[in-house]
Amino acid sequence: MNFPKVCKIRQKFNTDKIENIEEEIYRQFLAIQVQNIVMPGMRIAVTAGSRGITNIQKIIRTVCEYLKSFGAHPFIVPSMGSHGGATADGQVRVLEKLGITEKSMGAPILSSMDVVEIGETSRGIKVYMDKIAYNSDGIVVVNRVKPHTDFSGEIESGLLKMIAVGLGKHKGCSAMHAGGRLAATIPEAAGVALNKAPILFGLAILENSRDETYKLKALRPSDFEREEKLLLKEAKTLVPKLPVEELDVLIVQKIGKMYSGTGMDTKVIGRIRVFGEKEPEVPRINKIIALDLDENSYGNALGIGLADITTRRLFDRIDFDVTYANIIPTTYLERGKIPVIMPDDCEAIKTALKTIGNVHPEEVKLGIIKNTLHIEELYLTRAAISQVKNQSDIEILEEDLELEFDENNSLKLIWGGDDFEVDAH
Repeated sequence: MNFPKVCKIRQKFNTDKIENIEEEIYRQFLAIQVQNIVMPGMRIAVTAGSRGITNIQKIIRTVCEYLKSFGAHPFIVPSMGSHGGATADGQVRVLEKLGITEKSMGAPILSSMDVVEIGETSRGIKVYMDKIAYNSDGIVVVNRVKPHTDFSGEIESGLLKMIAVGLGKHKGCSAMHAGGRLAATIPEAAGVALNKAPILFGLAILENSRDETYKLKALRPSDFEREEKLLLKEAKTLVPKLPVEELDVLIVQKIGKMYSGTGMDTKVIGRIRVFGEKEPEVPRINKIIALDLDENSYGNALGIGLADITTRRLFDRIDFDVTYANIIPTTYLERGKIPVIMPDDCEAIKTALKTIGNVHPEEVKLGIIKNTLHIEELYLTRAAISQVKNQSDIEILEEDLELEFDENNSLKLIWGGDDFEVDAH
């Protein structure tokens, strides 16, 4: 088979970032007068989620140090719903992989899956909260605000989701997803928690297209919902997107939880696959290939069902116990279905090209990305590049490259100046 040639592309994104994280956190806390909220001796829970947020270690450590400066006793509570295999030890290990340990934070980590029921929404959906956090003297909510991969709304992923789902642990996560209509359920459930739980304040994080810290915003609980709506609008202007609206084939070299909560960002690939949720209008992609599962996803292959074709290598990396512990509480079982499995990368790409219809190699609109998080740099065929509406938004780095494979038929490409080669074993 004749593979189409590709060009190496760099997209031009907003890359502004905060240079001094600690200084900005202190400035934000002064703006909401945290010094009048925190009293000496208070036991304060600081939330820590499972997402790979840049500078999260520095952010949480700085929050804990600030609280200690007023004589408070901060501790960290894993706030990640059912992640980490839905176990207390598993959630501690997730934080450890993010660099969040008792030693690095200078604060204890208190992990438990025990929750208290604190109320219910207008539709009768029960609201739960981590028992340790609920019984503390105060809670500080820390999370990134960004588009959610399961739904679209004025409130998506941020402080309110951390309260309703993250602090709800496995039981709360299951209740939220089983109730459906997350765009409405999460804000209402969070509202119940804000009225019942000792939430002191929050710290919202925005990241730029390179996942660098773009903005930090301290908020009082009464401002959470209003301000988060504004922050989400801003976040949507920052998140990276594919520069084209249509592809015959998209090759994703690695999927995994560190790249997206669903392994592949649904807004990047244009597939949500949640019953009742409208699919994105763009991008429209005929066939998606997932070549490998990042080892730092620890076997969690949530999102593999969003692909059409995968490889034996990826399949062999899947830990189904961990994957299902994450998928089943969400109720979105389609995201865990196994696509067509090919023996290697070469055969996977051949299969995709054979199943897109009668398209000449020179006319194939094909794209290759390292993962759905890092798409500033990507590969596109000439036919795909011709769709880019504003050519000034991209820079062509290399032209008309042949697809190359190693001795194991694994795709070889160069990313960011380093030879990127998928581990065939």
